[in-house]
Amino acid sequence: MKKDTQYDLQIAALSEKTHEYVFDLGTDFFEQFDQTLIPDGKLRADVVLDKTAQRIVLGIHIEGTVKLICDRSLDEFDQPIDVTHQLLVRFGDHEAELDDDVLQITPDTQTLPLAQHFFDYIGLAIPMKKLHPRFQDEPDENPDADAKLIYSTGAASDDDDDEDASDPRWNALRNLN
Repeated sequence: MKKDTQYDLQIAALSEKTHEYVFDLGTDFFEQFDQTLIPDGKLRADVVLDKTAQRIVLGIHIEGTVKLICDRSLDEFDQPIDVTHQLLVRFGDHEAELDDDVLQITPDTQTLPLAQHFFDYIGLAIPMKKLHPRFQDEPDENPDADAKLIYSTGAASDDDDDEDASDPRWNALRNLN
């Protein structure tokens, strides 16, 4: 990842109150990451920062579209994204990521980089199965609909018992006990 400071928040000089920020996430944002998941997009990230003496709470809302490649047709399409996350930043003696949504920073930290968090939140909002909108209304194919049971280790059903009783080979095997 290339370092781009336009997605960093200057937190050192902030007063203890609520602040609001807006970030535009476009082609230049996605180019700074070495990845192929999201080639391009046009999103807006609204960040509400609430600073207190002990912690910073960031409310992050990202809305817009990303360009994806359809898994079925390989056509490019726009996938709408609307995601809301909360990031908690607390002050401590060393910097650490305590959880996915909890960071610890030192009190003398000057900037808080948000680019990786934005990218992670967008990536989590992308569906596993990327389908072009023209395929999304089709019902999912159920591979088990016409499937025939070939082997089962479970208990036999009533139909299987009737077949076993009529086959003389099974009767001979049962008499071995």
